[in-house]
Amino acid sequence: MKELPVDKGTRVTLHFALKFDSGEVVDTTFDKNPATLNIGDENLPQNFEAYLMGMKAGDKASYQVPPEKAFGQRNPNNLQVMKRHVFGADMVLEPGVVVSFADARQQELPGTISRVEGDEVEVDFNHPLSGRTLTFDVEIIDVEPVGPAH
Repeated sequence: MKELPVDKGTRVTLHFALKFDSGEVVDTTFDKNPATLNIGDENLPQNFEAYLMGMKAGDKASYQVPPEKAFGQRNPNNLQVMKRHVFGADMVLEPGVVVSFADARQQELPGTISRVEGDEVEVDFNHPLSGRTLTFDVEIIDVEPVGPAH
């Protein structure tokens, strides 16, 4: 059973860490319970799943993930300038604050305030990790077939 490789139709239990080139950890499970996910359930972006394919229980690896395979390049069109009055009067507006908006389909769309100048507020809708090369450390703990629940 321990020889089953990661593929579509498998449930994988793993530890992972995402880090910047500087070594700063963005997210990790190594210091807590491992994550369990079904390959193809979109819990993990497809490009990250691709790195896991073929790995088996006990395998460890570290991958350099370029922006194109992680969260994309930064898009200057994703910077929007809005008037101060569209935000609540009591809202703290300063660079780094994340604000939630609704997109055209009424899905939640987070934006990060990048600049506040007079009556103008610039909001960055790029993914916070866009444009960054990430290190993806992974340790596969278990791989099992996804079958009917017992």
